[in-house]
Amino acid sequence: MLLRSVATLLLLALPALLSGAVDIVRVWPTYRDANSFRRISEYIGGRESSGREIVLRSQAADRSGYYFLTRLKSDRALEGANLVVEVVLPGNPAVRTFTFPALIASGAKVYQLGVTGTDWPAKTIRPAAWRVTARSADGTVLAELASFLWSGPTAAK
Repeated sequence: MLLRSVATLLLLALPALLSGAVDIVRVWPTYRDANSFRRISEYIGGRESSGREIVLRSQAADRSGYYFLTRLKSDRALEGANLVVEVVLPGNPAVRTFTFPALIASGAKVYQLGVTGTDWPAKTIRPAAWRVTARSADGTVLAELASFLWSGPTAAK
């Protein structure tokens, strides 16, 4: 009987084990203007260089916006994944969702998830609440991290 129970638990846990463990270690939200991304190599080569960070923007042509610098750890690379940023702005309880298709690389990586251009209302606006979620290709939640107010008693869901 015990052997059967252990076997059943292993079979139920197998999909989670095979997908690779993903963890959002930390999220640092902040506003960044376009000039903060300029590097000397861009003046020489003409192309943006993000260094070791992976920069994803809601509007690729506009660099200015509110960024969620996200440290992510994964046991293995996951193709077809999405990193999702959800924000609630002051004075508006509606949740705004931004989805960034991304290859989740194995090991520890830093992603700059930018809500840029007209998607962010103004430099002086800070989100009232936010949540960053890593999802697999089939939409399964792999990991998430949210601000304190996201789960508060009046949080919009």
